[in-house]
Amino acid sequence: MRLTAKPTHIRPTEIKLHQVSNLLEISFDDGSVFTLPCEYMRVYTPSAEAVGHAPGQEILQVGKEAVTFVELKPVGNYAIAPIFSDGHNSGIFTWDLLYKLGAEYQTLWADYLARLEAAGYQRKQTLHS
Repeated sequence: MRLTAKPTHIRPTEIKLHQVSNLLEISFDDGSVFTLPCEYMRVYTPSAEAVGHAPGQEILQVGKEAVTFVELKPVGNYAIAPIFSDGHNSGIFTWDLLYKLGAEYQTLWADYLARLEAAGYQRKQTLHS
């Protein structure tokens, strides 16, 4: 799904990758702290592989329940680029996008689950389901 994150001036103060639980914990300078599951980040990757090159070309990401974080790479001073265990490594998550993903987690996750259901995909239950 293509997400648009409006520019903010909020920046992360700490990023922790919890590899055992496959969670990314990110603290921002406004006091917000978000914990983002790996599957959630993988299905909302901003890469062209998932969102296409134009609106309407989005590809529903399925079968990502067991995907794990392999590594987080910094991208300048504005983003991170996770490397996922399924080989995906082209999504660049800006600070604004990460903030949006954290602040709107409940809504975005429910929307993703509804789109899976509409597509007839039966999700495997995981620790963070």
